[in-house]
Amino acid sequence: MVDHLLIFIAFAFLLAGFVKGTLGLGLPTVAMGLLATTMPPGQAIAIVIVPAIVTNIWQTFVGPYLRDIIKRLWPLMLGTVVGIWINAGLLTGPYAAYGTVVLGVLLVIYAIVGLSRFNFKVARRNEKWIGGIVGVITGLISAATGVQVIPSMPFMQAIGMEKDELVQALGVFFTTATIALAFNLTASGLLTAATALPGAVAMVASFTGMFIGQAVRTRMQPDVFRRWFLIAMILLGIYLAGSALLKIHG
Repeated sequence: MVDHLLIFIAFAFLLAGFVKGTLGLGLPTVAMGLLATTMPPGQAIAIVIVPAIVTNIWQTFVGPYLRDIIKRLWPLMLGTVVGIWINAGLLTGPYAAYGTVVLGVLLVIYAIVGLSRFNFKVARRNEKWIGGIVGVITGLISAATGVQVIPSMPFMQAIGMEKDELVQALGVFFTTATIALAFNLTASGLLTAATALPGAVAMVASFTGMFIGQAVRTRMQPDVFRRWFLIAMILLGIYLAGSALLKIHG
């Protein structure tokens, strides 16, 4: 692992942590998007996984809603674990090269959904079965790309959680999903001792970025920052998908 790559990893996680500190989410999404410009998604996920788990565990226990969240979201979380298990091995299989293309497309979809402010509601009586289906789809996508925000994020917004409850729910959900993904990476031979140093650098940079982001959040307009962040995600997604397709067909 050469020095300039460690510097790039530190920069990627400093920025990703800053986004998470400011908005309450986005660390794996931003980090995966940036790292995928220099390495395959499988290698990127192996570096992202430990900082993602630790920062999400911290977010899980900040708030009084844990019992209610588990009661409402257990089908979503179970479905996600099942989806990740079904797609195990995809990162190292014959279609692994297309993972960067899918990741790029997902970043664009995620950003467009966020910018459009598209709102839909899921009735309380339908939460469980819809959550299970959304979970399986999220798990299948996560196992291939490391990104867990589509379609889980729109679903959690659609069931009508309060702002603080939603932030804690994101921590609970992403903790469950990233731990399940860590088992996949270990079984695929991607999570090894070689990822320890990059993972440690990523961890320190993530918490530094989160601390700065939380300090800045009180002094800036989150909506303005969020809009420019989502526009940047669209550009990054287009670049990732386009460059990966050129490599595959070049």
